[in-house]
Amino acid sequence: MTQTPAMQFNDGAAYERLMGRWSRKVGADFLSWIAVPPGQSWLDVGCGNGAFTEEIVARAVPSAVTGVDPSPGQIAYAKTRACAALAQFDIGDAQQLPFKDALFDAGVMALVIAFLADPLKGAKELKRVVKPGGIAATYMWDLPGGGVPTSPFYKTLKGMGLDVPHPQSAEISRQQALEHLWRDAGFHEVETTPLTITVRFTDFDDFWESNHQPVGPQAERLRNLSDAQRQELQKRLKESLLPGPDGSISYQAVANAVKGKA
Repeated sequence: MTQTPAMQFNDGAAYERLMGRWSRKVGADFLSWIAVPPGQSWLDVGCGNGAFTEEIVARAVPSAVTGVDPSPGQIAYAKTRACAALAQFDIGDAQQLPFKDALFDAGVMALVIAFLADPLKGAKELKRVVKPGGIAATYMWDLPGGGVPTSPFYKTLKGMGLDVPHPQSAEISRQQALEHLWRDAGFHEVETTPLTITVRFTDFDDFWESNHQPVGPQAERLRNLSDAQRQELQKRLKESLLPGPDGSISYQAVANAVKGKA
């Protein structure tokens, strides 16, 4: 598994096209699982373009939400969402959060932890800013297990002899690794669960266009394909992704989640 230095996703609209339909579904399941009571103050670390923050506002009935992300482009997109009427979005680093201790009732990192250079530092920072007894949780696509939504591209490119870089801390997305991480950070009543979701694309063109966005680990690899390689990639993907009777394409992705109390 090839790893890369820290990645940032700077184009909020492109990220929405690439991951929006996936992140909304897995985010809804994650929120149901962590079961934070209504009326709580939330911190969404690595909020990106605000997709998960929007789910928090819609489903968790928070008293307040703060989203932080290192990317100005993502924060700018997040501020265009309807949830910005309640949520506050700011530039911030998961490994050095700009907040005082014990400020939030709940803290989450959605699809972030594997992109941190030091996941333990990020987990400890989350614990620091969550009130004692408050819920802190994270989830990440199962990168080593092939559970990422872009896995059809990853597998097919690998079969062509073309590796795709993974986030530098990809191994932390394993379920057992997340449990150890949360315990090492000092959380208690730690629990883990897999989150399996299915997403439907209208047809192959919808799938292809969605995955050809200028963000994510696969973006540079796809940009550098020759015309012949691109045609071969399309051919192999069409052969492996069998459509339904209506021409649609559906497949699963798996994330691993962990929660605990500060």
